[in-house]
Amino acid sequence: MTFVQIVEYETDRADEIAALMGKRRDDAMASGERPPFTQLLVTQDRDNPKRYLSIIEFPSYDEAMANSGRPETDAMAKELTALCTRGPIYHNLEVIDRA
Repeated sequence: MTFVQIVEYETDRADEIAALMGKRRDDAMASGERPPFTQLLVTQDRDNPKRYLSIIEFPSYDEAMANSGRPETDAMAKELTALCTRGPIYHNLEVIDRA
């Protein structure tokens, strides 16, 4: 069953976070690694422009947890945390219906 993780955070360093995520993506592609997720959306709250939600869809919970356990993912999460003024807060969601 599809699994979605939402990463909620606030930052005033959005450009640095975008560069961090872009570097991780570029490093993965350079090594021939396929993305572990099926979809990634990065959103910004219109009512609070410092608040962001990254919505990441994985084929399954097991694949998401395998990705979370990778050293590269852990390193990126630590760097993300250092760039946040609040969070990150992780929401782990099973997809039970899709219209």
